[in-house]
Amino acid sequence: MPRSKSKSVSFHEDVTNDTFHLSETKISDVKGSAEKRTMTLIGKNVCHDSVYINAAKIFQGIRNKKPKDKMLVRYGDDSVSPALTFEDEYSQRVSYELAFNALKYQEFLEEILLDSCVYPCQSIPDELTSLLVVMLYDLQDRKFEAREIFDEEEPVAEVRKIEHFLYSFRIKLAAALARYRIKHDALSIEYILPETIRKQEQRASALPLCVWINTFKTSLQDVVRDLKNKGFTEVESVSDFNRYTYCMDQHCHDVLFFPSSLKEELLNSDLFADCKLLLQDKSRSLAVHSVQALLNTDGDIIVAHVGSHLTIAHMSALRNHSMSRVFVCGVKSSAKADELRNLFNHMGCENIQLLYEDFTEIRPTDPRLQNAKVILLIPQCSGLGFSNPIDFILSEHGDAGLLRDLLQGSVSKDKLCRLAERQLTELMHAMKFKVQAIVYCTSSVYPEENELVVKKALESGVEGHKLKRFRLIPPVFPTCCNPESCTDFFFRTELSEISSGCFLAIIAREKDSSENVSVQDILARAASKGLLGTTAEETKDDEKKQWKVTEHGNGVTASGTKPRRAEFHHHKVPSPSNINTAVSVSKAVTKLRKKNISQPVGYVQPKKPVSPAAGTGLPRVLKHTAHLPSIGKVHGRQMLARKARAERKKVVLKPVEIVFPPVISPYGRPQAGMPTSSSYFDWTGARSVSDRALPRPLPKSGQTNHAKESAVAARVLKLSSRFTEKHQSV
Repeated sequence: MPRSKSKSVSFHEDVTNDTFHLSETKISDVKGSAEKRTMTLIGKNVCHDSVYINAAKIFQGIRNKKPKDKMLVRYGDDSVSPALTFEDEYSQRVSYELAFNALKYQEFLEEILLDSCVYPCQSIPDELTSLLVVMLYDLQDRKFEAREIFDEEEPVAEVRKIEHFLYSFRIKLAAALARYRIKHDALSIEYILPETIRKQEQRASALPLCVWINTFKTSLQDVVRDLKNKGFTEVESVSDFNRYTYCMDQHCHDVLFFPSSLKEELLNSDLFADCKLLLQDKSRSLAVHSVQALLNTDGDIIVAHVGSHLTIAHMSALRNHSMSRVFVCGVKSSAKADELRNLFNHMGCENIQLLYEDFTEIRPTDPRLQNAKVILLIPQCSGLGFSNPIDFILSEHGDAGLLRDLLQGSVSKDKLCRLAERQLTELMHAMKFKVQAIVYCTSSVYPEENELVVKKALESGVEGHKLKRFRLIPPVFPTCCNPESCTDFFFRTELSEISSGCFLAIIAREKDSSENVSVQDILARAASKGLLGTTAEETKDDEKKQWKVTEHGNGVTASGTKPRRAEFHHHKVPSPSNINTAVSVSKAVTKLRKKNISQPVGYVQPKKPVSPAAGTGLPRVLKHTAHLPSIGKVHGRQMLARKARAERKKVVLKPVEIVFPPVISPYGRPQAGMPTSSSYFDWTGARSVSDRALPRPLPKSGQTNHAKESAVAARVLKLSSRFTEKHQSV
């Protein structure tokens, strides 16, 4: 008898027809869409013996355990986790659904067995009690009609034995069921469940279908055109749904939503059969789009867990037009690798690299991952934020214990601590990689798995001193119509009738301060380094400033004399009588020296006077100014003052070593011990016997200022003083 007929009209359709994974069923089968559709339809009319066996094993591990003194129905030993073998994904899904339904109605099913006097039975050992409960649920769901069996099905002796036993007592079992409903005043067994569980199932059944567009196979424009040809109309939001309608997602440009009532029709359409549209919860699309937004180069991506192959395929599709590679960790076996390759090849993915090691076993210096820029970390979590627990278990390889946690409404403290500790370990390991950012995403409702894990990881400083620290950054989605979903740099969605619950955090490396400066600052820095032709324009405040740097200590130089001072104003030429020192001119002189040394040999800068500032104790030497009038000298000082201001804008003052130019007699060879290399000017004029450039003679005029300058030079260099006095006597 058709098993699915009764099931399709019962509330259990809420569990069967949820969220996304029927689209994955047989997705790796390259025989085409026809076989996939046939499998989907036949599956509703058939439940193979292997499905009952697997469902019984799952139920045995997650059932509610009672104290021995209150245990009326006894089960076998469940200390050893049974091995599960599934023919395909459909069989896996049906097995978990049967186990979950048996768990939800465990009290009800046990009472029916006891009330009908079917249990205890000497012919049914305790090891088969789980199979008895699972098959009893399926029998009452079929309205106590016989199961349809196909000839090609391989029989299982235990299943046939329990099936025959229950069917022989079907009248007693149906009567016990009727008495139970009368006793609890329930129109159907659905009303036996707690209110919270019923609301959760209703919410899951009404959840809009979320799909993403596989750009390896098609484009958004082509999908919109195909939907229009099929009679679909685009609306603004899910609140506007009315039969054949759809809407675009507000966060992800390649994500569409459809009414939940169209699920079967959509899954049997060519768009799904050809993998052009793929059904998946939006929380995973948010994660991969966050990674995409963080990549502005062809950097690689590390996916820390295999999780759902749809998440990996979506990430691959978003990087379709780049040279990026998607590295997937934790494949474990060659059989799993072959299965994933078949799936990815069928969906058109070509940029995926599979790694057998677990993520925490891979060294941050692994040469395969040196070009990685972002890590996508979706760790194993409690999963209570997911709308459909079956989908979460199948897609994310979650623990079947989630089914029990969902019914209880919470997760045990021990389990929560173990999950949080593992999540923290994985996140801290991710922070050791030389990546730009990490996207951390869970389907948990507990802060211990969400904010606290991220904060502890950031406070750990595990990245060390060689790498820049990580910091939280806001979500990188283009728009967010719900500002309440973004709080404290975390993105979260609550479990509701239109979405599952999820948590998303993005941490990125701190940037250099140079990356935060304005455009004007960047131009000014480039000009100061000589990368631009001119320096940045001085601000009005800087034009009013004066350079005033005073010597520390007692103000006495190494020679025992007090240093000279000079004051530079922007529009005022200093005079010998008004010398109030500012910056040590030796610094400006040193910069000029470095600049002139960098010029090619024989370089002469025309029409530009160069002279040390007044009061430096250095000889006044000008280039090409042998007959320069007094006005030219004043102009030279002005040019020097302006040059000093420009150098001040260009160069950050640092302690420097003062190097004075050699003072050489114009009438003889340089004295032994004097430097023979270049000085801070490209000297011109007379040449010595050794063909070395000599400074021009000092003017013969007895100007007091020149004499004082020469005297300062004499105190610094005794040899310079001797030659200067000889020249003045002449």
